[in-house]
Amino acid sequence: MVVFLEKDQEIKTKAKKFILKRGYYVYVGSAMNSLEGRVLRHFRQKKRFHWHIDYLLDKARIIEAYLIPSNVKIEENLSMALDSHAVGVNGFGASDVSTKTNLYYFGNNPPGEILYTILNSMKLKWKRIKNPQEIMEWRENDVENWKS
Repeated sequence: MVVFLEKDQEIKTKAKKFILKRGYYVYVGSAMNSLEGRVLRHFRQKKRFHWHIDYLLDKARIIEAYLIPSNVKIEENLSMALDSHAVGVNGFGASDVSTKTNLYYFGNNPPGEILYTILNSMKLKWKRIKNPQEIMEWRENDVENWKS
């Protein structure tokens, strides 16, 4: 998921505090059994805060999300691929994987081209969406064709 933080912010979660700079961030997450539901939840303004990303999204706006249906966990490999292109925010998310973070800072550079290159090099099926309506359309029209 690509998010934009309009200004420098302190993001406080239940147990941690992160000082984040203005700019573009990419968050890597997994939703093995509920991809559409999880991404729809992230687009909602009102929700109970559970994950680190919930606290960030209270201050940032979603630019786009990438739906990557998969029967295997790819979160860790995707995080490792992003690590060579951006600055990782240590300790953000990633509590269930061996990477140091699931959040990557791209500064003022939109990360779209880098994401396309990484996703295609990993030979992943993916769909870029910009709003909840596109998720619903994808669910209705394409999800059966995307299952691997």
